[in-house]
Amino acid sequence: MNLRRTGTASLVKLLGQWHQPLPRTPVYRQLADGLRLLILDGRLPLGCRLPGERELATALGVSRTTVAAALGLLREAGYLHSRHGAGSVTMLPHASTPGTVERQSEPLLDLSTAALPAGPEIHRAYVQALAALPEHLASTGYDQSGLITLREKIAARYCARGLPTTADHIMLVNGAVSGLGLILRLLTGPGDRVVVDHPTYPMALAAITGASCRPVAVSLPQQGWDTDGLRAAIAQTAPRLAYLLADFHNPTGRCMDADTRREVAAIAAHTRTTIVVDETMVDLWYGSPPPPPLAAWDDADLVITLGSAGKSFWGGLRLGWIRASSQTISALRQVRGTMDLGTPLLEQLAAVSLFQEAEHFLPGRRAMLRQRRDAGAALVGELFPQWRLLPAEGGLSWWVELPGPLASAFAASAELAGIRIGAGTRFGIDGAFERYLRLPFTLEPPFMRSALERLQPHWQYITRSGALSRGYSPGFSGV
Repeated sequence: MNLRRTGTASLVKLLGQWHQPLPRTPVYRQLADGLRLLILDGRLPLGCRLPGERELATALGVSRTTVAAALGLLREAGYLHSRHGAGSVTMLPHASTPGTVERQSEPLLDLSTAALPAGPEIHRAYVQALAALPEHLASTGYDQSGLITLREKIAARYCARGLPTTADHIMLVNGAVSGLGLILRLLTGPGDRVVVDHPTYPMALAAITGASCRPVAVSLPQQGWDTDGLRAAIAQTAPRLAYLLADFHNPTGRCMDADTRREVAAIAAHTRTTIVVDETMVDLWYGSPPPPPLAAWDDADLVITLGSAGKSFWGGLRLGWIRASSQTISALRQVRGTMDLGTPLLEQLAAVSLFQEAEHFLPGRRAMLRQRRDAGAALVGELFPQWRLLPAEGGLSWWVELPGPLASAFAASAELAGIRIGAGTRFGIDGAFERYLRLPFTLEPPFMRSALERLQPHWQYITRSGALSRGYSPGFSGV
């Protein structure tokens, strides 16, 4: 069997600042922690062959003994499988694997995912969906576009936000990432370039690289978007498309203003470049609602919009949609048969009920999240005064600036505490953003305090060990 092999240079970039001057943590264990974090994050795919010990040692500037000890530790913990002559291949440990990472007695808490549990409206919606299901059972259940009733409701929401839309402009898909994958299948080929915000949503990066495309980063400035940088990147790299998060950007939480949306649409028209806008967080605003969709300024039918029920309603409702010109939707229907045969009907029927109720429960959800955001910010200020929270206008998390390139080391240490956190490097290309974390504020305040208190001694250990002695200069790029 031919296994995918990770390039040495790529692996070194992904590891980032894995080696910190921690006197009580041997270098081989720091390397093992860094590799384990990449496997758990999904940045190092499962079933992937690592470079050889000698090659990796040379690239990292450590001894071969150090690399061998690190790989041995990962093998014992169940993260690598090795055969003589075949190298070391990544895997995940079984729950019963002896030697699995030692954790404290508390259960694993996942702070790497920004999402909420289901509210009571989800159960009501599925009860109503089951009641409505019998009238659809005479059909085959296959529909490439999706239930007309639901598409009409989504179209009406776009109309209310200032973007004229009909059901023919909507295709229902199995989540926003699935929609992006379908768009990439239609518009790109191996080796094509895709412009992205930097930082950006890691699952989008995975979809882009999974389509054998190359992401081209346009760094976000301290505030807003760099439209000059976007224009230059498009002119210099001739991408097939650009992927942007205009509405409460993940991970920074910022919202693109109307003037910038107008300018981005003008850049798309001038360069004939397709812009894919991900609106997954559009309903989660805490001050004022966002401007009209970016596609409202698109007169050339070059803006494709992605939507999702995952953040507004519930992540377990695997339903999203694509909003585009009717011609683009027709082309996507033709391509979709190579990926799946449609979206599950029960989920669509549940979503119909949720859209009918949305204006009753979404205001309360926004108020609750705003309260948790503010209470959490006070907790972070109390327990981690060295951290700087970048303001979150919406969404579900903060983009946290650390006082040094410590994200990977801290995330690896937190994993040992039974807490999984989102190192900034997950949201960048080639190991960027070592000075950042994405931290959700979705937990109830008592649970948030407990999580932060469990993290505090690990942060103190890293900072007391001299990891900040080299100093750093504040700034957003984190590259």
